[in-house]
Amino acid sequence: MADVMLELSAWEDLANIPADPPRMRPLCSKCCRPVQVCWCAALPPEPLNPAGRIVLLQHPAEEKRSLRTAPMLSVGLAPGKCLIYKGKRFPNTRHDAELETILADKRSLLLYPSASSVPIEQIDPAGGPYNLILLDGTWPQAKAIYHCSTALHAMRQVKLVSSGTSSYIIRTQPTEGCLSTLETAIQALSALERDDRYREQLLQPLHVLCQYQLANGAVTHQSKEFLIRHNQYPKLIGRRLNRLLKHADNFKDDPSDGTERKQST
Repeated sequence: MADVMLELSAWEDLANIPADPPRMRPLCSKCCRPVQVCWCAALPPEPLNPAGRIVLLQHPAEEKRSLRTAPMLSVGLAPGKCLIYKGKRFPNTRHDAELETILADKRSLLLYPSASSVPIEQIDPAGGPYNLILLDGTWPQAKAIYHCSTALHAMRQVKLVSSGTSSYIIRTQPTEGCLSTLETAIQALSALERDDRYREQLLQPLHVLCQYQLANGAVTHQSKEFLIRHNQYPKLIGRRLNRLLKHADNFKDDPSDGTERKQST
């Protein structure tokens, strides 16, 4: 009996020993990534200061992704030039009054490929300070945000007509020509500001991120469109993706129609 009591006492002593806190890798104070994988050295020498502001309406699921491009935009631009609001509907009661003012401002532009969107190159930059609204999430999440946010429907809407190939090669895009949030903002800012520094400088952190991931086991990702066309896609194709691919085919047949496939968040 005494042996049993002694054993129980020993277990109680062990149970009362506080657990060691998990060892956390030191984080960069600017990008909040582990120092070993920080991309801040690739940021512009000085934060870029556009005449307008980028306003990201971010789906909550996007914040959970470990490899995101929105933070690169946030720290690559001057303070106050990149605002981020989170939610599935905008504005809502959790947002400050400034967002409602921004969405109602006649100088605000929504980057969204609707039937009424005009090429962003047609916007006169002499119109004064602007707010460029981007929906940050996957394409289905962006569509859901748009349909749930009636305040967005009355805004002036713009689109990117020529986007090129994404440099975000470690993430699978739905179709050829889709861009990350950072790349979409860079293309838009370059057009609105008439300044190529946004392409030349803001894209460098993304290159560093991809190079590090590839050096540590990541692989280059082709788009779902590419994999399906080459019989390499391992899953069944859903109706939404099927429609998107048909739209891509139509675009190739008629390049004057540059909408949905040209932007991705």
